[in-house]
Formats: sequence, C-alpha cells, structure tokens
Amino acid sequence: MEKIIEKHVQLNELENGGVGSPKGFITGGQNIGMRKTKPDMGWIYSERPAAAAGVYTTNLFQAAPLAVTKASLAKEGKLQAILVNTVSANSCTGEQGLKNACTTQKWMANHLGIPEHYVGVASTGVIGLQLPMDKMKKGIDRIKLGEAESWFEEAILTTDTKTKHIAVQFTIDGKKVTIGGACKGSGMIHPNMATMLGFVTTDADVDSDDLHLALKKVTDRTFNRITVDGDTSTNDMVLVMANGMAENKKLTVNHPEWPVFMAGLETVCRELAKLIAGDGEGATKLIEVRVTGARDEESAKAISKTIVGSSLVKTAVFGSDANWGRMICAIGYSGEPFDPTKVSMTLGDIVMFEHGMPVAFDEEKAKSYLDQDKIVIQASLGEGDGEAVAWGCDLTYDYVKINASYRS
Repeated sequence: MEKIIEKHVQLNELENGGVGSPKGFITGGQNIGMRKTKPDMGWIYSERPAAAAGVYTTNLFQAAPLAVTKASLAKEGKLQAILVNTVSANSCTGEQGLKNACTTQKWMANHLGIPEHYVGVASTGVIGLQLPMDKMKKGIDRIKLGEAESWFEEAILTTDTKTKHIAVQFTIDGKKVTIGGACKGSGMIHPNMATMLGFVTTDADVDSDDLHLALKKVTDRTFNRITVDGDTSTNDMVLVMANGMAENKKLTVNHPEWPVFMAGLETVCRELAKLIAGDGEGATKLIEVRVTGARDEESAKAISKTIVGSSLVKTAVFGSDANWGRMICAIGYSGEPFDPTKVSMTLGDIVMFEHGMPVAFDEEKAKSYLDQDKIVIQASLGEGDGEAVAWGCDLTYDYVKINASYRS
C-alpha cells in the first residue's frame, strides 16, 4: 500500500482498489449485447442499505436516469444498488425514455429483492437512443452478485482508453475505514459539476445530510476543476454510498475525526478527476494549473479553469511550444480582477514571466519539459491568499478524429 499524506492525514492507497474495496460492497459487469464483446452493463450492490448522496450535471437537458435517481434519493436518502449501462445515454428520449429508466429500476429492485427507490440508475453513450429493453431485462436477470467483480470499471466506459479507479484506507474511532471510487469520462468534460459518471463507496457510517454536504464541497474542489473540451454532458452525475459496515461512530461535521473522512473523500475524488483529465479523448499529456496569490479561492479557481480550458494553451502544450503569451492571455480574459504588474508565471520550474514582464528562458529546456506527459503551469497574482488547482489535457489531432466519427 502506498501512503498518501493529505492535509496532514495519513491515508493508505490500496493496490488495484476501487468501488468494491469497502466492506459490504459487491460490484460486477457483463456484456448484454449492446457492444460486440466488451462489458456494457455494470452494477454496485451494498449488503446493507447505504446513506447516499448525488450531484448532477448543470445541463438543462437532463437524461431520464438522473430524474429517476434524484427522485429515489429524495425519498430516504438511501441506495442499496446502482445499475449502469453504456452505449445508450437514454437522454432526450421523452416519456418513453423516462418509462424505460423506471422499468429498469423496477427490474433491478425485483431481482435483488429490495425497494425500488433503493436502486439508482445511470446511463452513458449516444444521446437520443432508447434503451434496448429486451437486452436490459435479460442482462438484469443474469446478474449474480459476486461474479465478474472486476468488470464494473470496464462496463461503464465509452471512449475512455483505460479504467479509472482508486481506494484508500484510514482509521476513524479505531476502526479501519475504506473509501473506493470509479468513474468514466474522456470527452464532453468541462468543470460545471462533474461532467462524467462517478461512483464512490465507503463502509464508514456517515449522516446522510452531512454526506451530501461533503460530496458537494469535495466535488467543487475536484471534479469541478477539470476540463477536456468545454462540453457539459446531459447524463453526468456523481453518487456516493456509505453503508456503515466499518462500525465507527456516526460521522457528522461535529465529529472530531470529520476532517479525516473529508481528506479521504477528497483524495479519492481528486485522483479520479485527474485520471479523467489525463485520459481526455486523444490526449497525450495531463496539464495541471496551479494559481496562487489570488484575492480568494473562487478567483483562483476561475483563473485556473480558464487557463487549462484554453484551446490555444492546450494546442501549445500538444506541440511542446512554450508560448507563455497564450497562458497570460487566458488569465486576462478570466473575468477576475488583478493587477497585471504583479503577475508571475512558471512552466515547471522555468520562470517565463515575472511581475508583469517576460523573462528570458532556455527555449530548448522548455520544449524538453513540454515533451513530458505531465505539465505544470503555475501563476502567482500577488493579490491575496486565494489558491486553486485545475486539471486538463492537451488538444490533439486524435480528438477531432474520435469525435468526428463518434456514432460510427
């Protein structure tokens, strides 16, 4: 296990950890015929009903699965299972799409012997396609808990090139607590809530209201800080389930070890967010933008997101061109007030701009740095104590190729 220090809290990262790592959670996946051979249906099941919370896309066209899952959480704030399908997003599918999402939820609940509102549903894929209900029914009927556990992370992917998952462990009230997570996301990624599907599980006992507050806060500091292409999808949501099987004392914001839980949750979500940014469609490099010295955190967040979202910055990074002017330009149109004469910027440890003026630097050294697969851009504004980090990726020829033929 790798040790992670997060805000002075020691966390242990589990090897090959994921949503199935916390106690009492079972995950799986299978092929139901929506794809040729790859898994296209995945599930998460908790041995106990779990406190649950969700955050959702800000796109006004919200897919049917979001409506169904929101309504389910509104009843008790609990979930015991989540069913996910790929290929069909079940978005912009009208009353029939909503009916299909509800029917899928009912089939899953009956198959597991749990209340319907204890089942969350999620879909990803092409907008406008109805769910193939015959395949969905046959797939649900074939689910056997405990089989093909490692396939969940595979089953939720679309254009992703790799699975994205992590789990960490730490101690609360003398009990070992685990938080695991998995997500999918490669295109239509923009920091406007979590533009992807994300699933987080924990065996911690957490008050459901405080769990919702925790997820909202952590989402803003992690999933809301990534961008690939500026598009916000219709299906995106992040769900978290806490089943209490670690048997710690119930966690609330007033619990003395609440910061430990928050550190674990933020670590999982941040690492998942970075995995999405680094796996952007056609991407070859992860871009991390660190902004310090802003007037407050909100200002730093806006500026970091503007820099990492700039198409000109992204293409310069792809071409290993140390074009600092594009980065400075992005700060200038971020909409945030600052004194240009106080701004400094570095690329890795290479100073490129200081106190509002360019600095001579070694172009070959800068190019060599930009040839790496992780690029860090740092901007200091000299205005205050605000700081933030955002993540994105370079913009490549392959991004156009992938999205020009997405439906074919």
